[in-house]
Amino acid sequence: MIDFDKFELDNGLKVIVHKDINTPIVAMNILYNVGARDEDPDKTGFAHLFEHLMFGGSVNIPKYDIPLEKAGGENNAFTNNDITNYYLTIPKQNLELAFWLESDRMFDLAFSSKSLEVQKNVVIEEFKQSYLNQPYGDVWLILKPLAYKIHPYKWPTIGKEISHIENATMDDVKAFYKKFYNPNNAILTVAGNVETRKIKKLAEKWFGPVLQVTKYNRSLPMEPAQTEIRNLTVKRKVPFDAIYKVYHICARTDREYHTTDLISDILSNGDSSRLYTRLVKEQKLFSEINAYITGDIDNGLFVFTGKLVNGVKMKDAEKAIENEIEKIKDIPVKDEELRKVKNKIESSLEFSEINVLNKAMNLSFSELLGDADLINQEKSKYSSVTIEGIHQTANEIFRKDNCSTLYYFAN
Repeated sequence: MIDFDKFELDNGLKVIVHKDINTPIVAMNILYNVGARDEDPDKTGFAHLFEHLMFGGSVNIPKYDIPLEKAGGENNAFTNNDITNYYLTIPKQNLELAFWLESDRMFDLAFSSKSLEVQKNVVIEEFKQSYLNQPYGDVWLILKPLAYKIHPYKWPTIGKEISHIENATMDDVKAFYKKFYNPNNAILTVAGNVETRKIKKLAEKWFGPVLQVTKYNRSLPMEPAQTEIRNLTVKRKVPFDAIYKVYHICARTDREYHTTDLISDILSNGDSSRLYTRLVKEQKLFSEINAYITGDIDNGLFVFTGKLVNGVKMKDAEKAIENEIEKIKDIPVKDEELRKVKNKIESSLEFSEINVLNKAMNLSFSELLGDADLINQEKSKYSSVTIEGIHQTANEIFRKDNCSTLYYFAN
């Protein structure tokens, strides 16, 4: 059980406080409710670009990292389809410095032509290295628009194409900042050996003066149900043939989410999982194979990825995956197998509660999903998954007309 207090400033900033007396370190997490799904289809990659720009300095703090490092702190950030998340850890006695740093870049980020060009070049280089020049790097550039036709999940966080970042102007980035980087579009969580009263005083002092703006109301197009089989074949200079199969699944807050997650664990969580045991160890069709869910806030994907052993035909490899899918659809999961994956999940959740930064992140994300207390409901939701629920959900997801497949051949 993770206890916490929660309050909201007059400018709309939500603040969560979790007291953990077992650590001298305090974690601060700021979640901005903006991700790749909120971008203009003709100006993608901006949320990720801003993850970099936010470290370029604010009006009163030319270099964000220097004062933080001098105070014994560390920081980082990440962006995905749904959120942009900034986090840091710092010794308790220097906590006010963290409030100063984070509030200043929310209040007035320093936009300079030089900083913009530097960060654009960083992102462009990342695009090339991770997505274009790396084996299998372009998979999601291909798979996403194959699976999604309407919803903005159809482009990856890095963006659709390099030109969108290359052509980003100062006016573009200022407008993006003004629209999304506001107190009423953010959740601040502080976790450590702290008192709520003091955190409230610091939040009001440093974040209170940041002006509230017109709230961004998200209105995204719903992805229609897929009703036809989609296949695409590409050839690339890679060492092994690979196959990628994706199925549309529910949203992160839907009732079936935890059941869907456990299905992925039954199929592919560890060396005793079904796919590894049967397709890697026994049949020796794949050198590696995985199944997982994307966990997106809106309707996500159930993903199968596999690299074929040399000499294995693509049709045989795909048939083997489909056979395992049919088994989980047709044959009820044994109680022992379901209990095993539940135990793994419970252990993972328990372990995540040890780390103060993990707790800060998870509290922020739970609040975004609707209520910070959702963090305390995860175990019971996984525990309540039934054999019947696994069977029903597997049959809902694994329909042939709900599948998009990428055949990725070595050239």
